[in-house]
Amino acid sequence: MSSTDTLVFTDMDGTLLDHHTYSFDAARPALASLKQKNIPVIPCTSKTYAEMVELRDYIGLTGPFIVENGAAAFVPHGVLSQKPVGAIWQDGFWCQSFTSPKAHWLKLLEMIKPEFEGEFTHFSEMSIDDIVQATGLDEASASRAAQRQYGEPVMWLGDEQRKSEFLRAVKARGAQPLEGGRFIHISGDCDKGAALRWLVQAFSRQSEKTPRAIALGDGKNDIAMLEAADVAVIIKSPNHPPPTVKKEEALYTSTLPGPEGWTEMLTKLLSLQN
Repeated sequence: MSSTDTLVFTDMDGTLLDHHTYSFDAARPALASLKQKNIPVIPCTSKTYAEMVELRDYIGLTGPFIVENGAAAFVPHGVLSQKPVGAIWQDGFWCQSFTSPKAHWLKLLEMIKPEFEGEFTHFSEMSIDDIVQATGLDEASASRAAQRQYGEPVMWLGDEQRKSEFLRAVKARGAQPLEGGRFIHISGDCDKGAALRWLVQAFSRQSEKTPRAIALGDGKNDIAMLEAADVAVIIKSPNHPPPTVKKEEALYTSTLPGPEGWTEMLTKLLSLQN
């Protein structure tokens, strides 16, 4: 399949990046083959814009990326022959946002805090050292992770029953919480699946056919992305059970975790061996 046929959308933590070490070394062979075949690898992640600008350069990715669980998509200049519909120009990227800014969600959390006093904390209340301890990131990476633009990660400290009540409370006030590997992300009615569809449409306007979307992820916050893709790959996790994906066809599960499973499945699906 050529680049006009295929887009690869990928979660980062626990998928392209090892859950514990954040290494992507095991994915290097597949990344190199995809680059050679000119197939875009599009991160679709809970990470921030600040994190992804740094991380995509480190990994060697040059295409679009989706941040904060589908809150916004960023397309570098030159990737598309025309401006994506509705996008604005920001720092060398066409940016399309799909939800309200972070300030809106911070106000929501302040409203419900008395009801759940001491049962949760969130990034804006945590020091950089706190975020380092909670995520395992180094200080510079934790600082970039704290630069949210569209939502707020919540660390739940209470029990499971109270967490269910917390989720109901934020939903009642208009949020669409997403449970990731470590945090509950509080944001609006956006998800990785809607952002994937928007980018596929943006690419399809550049040619006469719609590209095939392959998506890879390991967590609950990847479900919408996996269900929106033509081909969905659940990456095995050593830390939690696989997400429940409602997809009857073209649904696969890796036998290996993290970046090992990433390379395993893309190699099978796209015959990346030279």
